[in-house]
Amino acid sequence: MPTITAAQALVSQLIVNGVDHVFCVPGESYLAVLDACYETDIELTVCRNEAGAAMMADAYGKATGKPGICFVTRGPGAANAYAGVHVARHDSTPMILFIGQIERTNRDRGAFQEVDYRAMFGDQTKWAAQIDSAPRIVEYVNRAFHIACAGRPGPVVLALPKDMLEERIEPISCGPAHIVETAPDPSALALLSDMLAQARRPFFVLGGTRWDEESRGKFMAWAGAARIPVATSYRRLPLFDPMHPCYAGDLGLAANPKLIRRIRESDLLVLIGGRMGEIPSQGYTLLDIPAPAQKFVHVYPEAEELGHVYTPTLAINASAKPFVDAIATWDAPSSSGWGERTEEAHRDYLEFSDDFTPSAEVDLSQIMIWLRENLSHDAIICNGAGNYASWIHRYFRFRRFGSHYAPTSATMGYGVPAAVALKRLHPERQVISLNGDGDFLMNGQEFATAVQYGLPIIVIICDNACYGTIRMHQERHYPARVIGTELRNPDFAAYAPAFGGFGVRVEKTADFPAAFDAAVASALPAIIHLMIDPNRITPTMDLPNARAR
Repeated sequence: MPTITAAQALVSQLIVNGVDHVFCVPGESYLAVLDACYETDIELTVCRNEAGAAMMADAYGKATGKPGICFVTRGPGAANAYAGVHVARHDSTPMILFIGQIERTNRDRGAFQEVDYRAMFGDQTKWAAQIDSAPRIVEYVNRAFHIACAGRPGPVVLALPKDMLEERIEPISCGPAHIVETAPDPSALALLSDMLAQARRPFFVLGGTRWDEESRGKFMAWAGAARIPVATSYRRLPLFDPMHPCYAGDLGLAANPKLIRRIRESDLLVLIGGRMGEIPSQGYTLLDIPAPAQKFVHVYPEAEELGHVYTPTLAINASAKPFVDAIATWDAPSSSGWGERTEEAHRDYLEFSDDFTPSAEVDLSQIMIWLRENLSHDAIICNGAGNYASWIHRYFRFRRFGSHYAPTSATMGYGVPAAVALKRLHPERQVISLNGDGDFLMNGQEFATAVQYGLPIIVIICDNACYGTIRMHQERHYPARVIGTELRNPDFAAYAPAFGGFGVRVEKTADFPAAFDAAVASALPAIIHLMIDPNRITPTMDLPNARAR
């Protein structure tokens, strides 16, 4: 039987597992893998920095539910990719990071760019390993797919010694990894049904991953029939249509105080798919720890998470999809008066997402409202971290599943790489990247990747000449003692054509629609440079107010 290289075996098994796209920065440590891809149908997106590549893989994993695949070289390349792995861990995104490694014969000598990747990535991954035996490469690859997707999805790291990849082995025939959804226990469902029948002020919160468009639609139909109020967790806005009469808002930063009050006053809180971490729990103040005051039902696909922070009244170890399939068959419960409360909660959400006080020359509130009224429902918005994002959460309305991609770990530099990945995956859809100035310059070099692949993403940069979030906290704790948070920025509108894209500068709110239309008409990757008042730090706060607090 003819032999093949271990690298060829690896690539073949990626194809068996349905991989059609790889994000990478090339490195000599895994050249054998690149060569093995040469005559395959796998598409490569070659990036400008490993952080961008890893974040693209994360975005791909979020969008597809399949592991996003990233290849980087050893040492500094792996260190750059760490940020993307951190995002995938906190966001519960399936992802596999392959890292080129030194030759096995040079291990433990402090060889060129030598790193112990198990130690480096151990607490940020579901599994970190090194493939030292070439004949076991198919076994490792399938295990990586299984672990990345099972239970609570997350990242896996596999190190690939250069000499191992070049070793010749006999081909191994093996099918793909099989991912099993965790279904709810019928007895637990019966208990939940009883609890719902007795409730007077029930509330549902949706979060996490393992959802799809079908399960979202089924849950919205069931919630509508039951007239139960529903909120989405931090940066999980597309899990429920905001114009649905049961939608009450999102549990993000600067959440609607009326929403917070309603959840605290609920007598039954059902959390599906999420973990109620620090941000959605409003700094771990929303629910009592360890025992919430209200009856608390937690539905989650990983048993170890149930009871990890909050002791639930009822724990249901299940993925969102089979859980929704089960409750969608229930008859709508008697509302016992909660239907009116649901209608009121939705009205409060609509008022909150429409209420603003115009300010400065460029008003992000009005721009977000213009975008929500003029973008198609299938448009995709990607963003990283910064106070500018609070305008997205409050004013934009994500009508379609899979239309918002942002890190729950609030990692800067995510917006542009994610937009590149999503435009590669969905070339027919409009993809917008919203960024702060400091945020953009973390991974703005991936704009060059968009130009290289002819991806007409629209990058909006909110330039307030400072690290706005840090400045806000600085002014709160050390009023008027500004140090380390000011930025001197380039002309971002000129940055775009330097790479071969389109750029335009906006200094007045009224000029934004024409600038956006010009960016679309260019059919090029485009940058819209918004000049933002540095004193307007959130939709409800300016810096003088921050100092006063």
